[in-house]
Amino acid sequence: MTGLNDTLQIAAAGMRAQGDRLRVVAENLANADSTASTPGGTPYRRKIVMFQNVLDKQLGVDTVKVVKRTYDTSPFIKKYDPSHPAADAQGYVLYPNVNPIVEMMDMREARRGYEANLDMVTISKSMLSQTIALLQK
Repeated sequence: MTGLNDTLQIAAAGMRAQGDRLRVVAENLANADSTASTPGGTPYRRKIVMFQNVLDKQLGVDTVKVVKRTYDTSPFIKKYDPSHPAADAQGYVLYPNVNPIVEMMDMREARRGYEANLDMVTISKSMLSQTIALLQK
């Protein structure tokens, strides 16, 4: 039964990591069209998460964990709009480096990872229930 309990904890770690990833994707999408509040200022910069296998000493296995939230260093999108309040002296406005298509792909991938871990929890719980039922007979 210890192995099944470990499985639940490993799957829960995966669900936490993918949940963090989904939160970052949601934040990126929410700010995809935001601009700077001052002329020539910098807009929202896309955030990304970095995963790493971390040894869980209590379980004695590697689990996934978000070890770093960082920023995407790709260039901002520059559009000519001299009437915009955030336009610089040349009339250009910087927009976030968020590509909604990339974010949607990240969201789909995170959802699939979350669902796979949720399936592991469901299967492990079912196996635990069946084991307890057998032991009670």
